[in-house]
Amino acid sequence: MDRKIARAHAMKLIYEWEMGGDGGEETRMNLLGVEPGENEAEYMNRMFEGVVVNEEKIDSQIAAHLRGWTIERLSRVDLAILRLGAYELMLGEIPAGIVINEAVELANQFSTDKAGAFINGVLGSLSRAEAE
Repeated sequence: MDRKIARAHAMKLIYEWEMGGDGGEETRMNLLGVEPGENEAEYMNRMFEGVVVNEEKIDSQIAAHLRGWTIERLSRVDLAILRLGAYELMLGEIPAGIVINEAVELANQFSTDKAGAFINGVLGSLSRAEAE
């Protein structure tokens, strides 16, 4: 698995967790087909676990950059993508432009036609605020 796939799988685990699941080994192996020790599986796990542990901080950062929206009104898919992107931005390991682009690509693949622009705006605003 490459980093793009690991990121998409992490987003799916976050979504499952938002919907009341646990993102556990059964989901990882049976639904996503990820084998323990597989290339980039560690990244997927780290992103998922980081979002879960830092949910409150991530959500407050996202909420501060929503215009005319609340966390509760967001689709769960869009929220999963935003949480993953916000966490990656918070870590600062990957350039912000790449994080945002990857999040937009996830939105284009898994959400509505307008989600990519929305996610771009929220994460771009969050990124600029962190850079200040």
